[in-house]
Amino acid sequence: MVKQPIPVGLRIDVDTYRGTLKGVPRLLDMLARHDITASFFFTVGPDNMGRHLWRLLRPAFLKKMLRSNARSLYGYDILFKGTLPWPGPDIGQKLGHLIQQAHYLQHEIGLHAWDHHKWQTRIDRMSADELHREIERGYRRLEMLLGERVSCSAVAGWRCNPATLAQKETFDFRYNSDCRGDAIFMPKGKRTPQIPVTLPTYDEVIGQNGITDENYNQYILDAINPNGLNVYTIHAEAEGIACASLFEKFLLMAAERHIKFVPLGALLPQDSEHLPTGTIEAVEIPGREGWVARHSSLSSRSR
Repeated sequence: MVKQPIPVGLRIDVDTYRGTLKGVPRLLDMLARHDITASFFFTVGPDNMGRHLWRLLRPAFLKKMLRSNARSLYGYDILFKGTLPWPGPDIGQKLGHLIQQAHYLQHEIGLHAWDHHKWQTRIDRMSADELHREIERGYRRLEMLLGERVSCSAVAGWRCNPATLAQKETFDFRYNSDCRGDAIFMPKGKRTPQIPVTLPTYDEVIGQNGITDENYNQYILDAINPNGLNVYTIHAEAEGIACASLFEKFLLMAAERHIKFVPLGALLPQDSEHLPTGTIEAVEIPGREGWVARHSSLSSRSR
């Protein structure tokens, strides 16, 4: 009897100029070697990620940076991008050809952010109009690069609130992946499904509870549920650069377990009208500083 493969959605977040320039080409080569297609979510505007440095004053963020060895993981060129009075380099303008290459290779391409830093730090203070403008700027840039409508999105840092969901409805995405959770659902009163991320990321668990590079891959593989939704997020800045060898070993180990990585869109049921309904709530999760959105189930009844 042939064992059925376990589908796992592979989501690749590309947050920075360096991740696009160095991490994306390496990941594209690696995925081609393993005959895998995935979902790439791109930041397409200015790279201001260095402005996160002020958060070192927060104990939880400083602890995470030290625990994950952020200097070697992300590099100085990420840690100081956009720290001067003017914006960092425009990712989509300078590196759009790499986004187009991922699209040409048949990977699913979605919007992550226009300005990742701004979204992650200011979403709570944005008006409805500002939220819309921020999404629209990224959407239009990515649409121009792809030569077609953008079919999916995933907000930066899982920072999503009800106002964000309302604005996203106007862009007619096929799906969004804006929260953590364990099941695909339809946000109450909306028409765009959410595909939550179910598994932790490298920076959330490394250096905690005995998790090291030696056992990290095993830890993630053991967390995969053969009978449920599985969505795994990697980052071009980590698994595409500093952790590339570790990630390739992960792919080999996953193949031995009959795990098949797919774009997130492949996980959607054909009939989204019968998805369970739910809402999102702001929660804190281990290993991550600040809040993230998480799926909160309302009922199992069809919408």
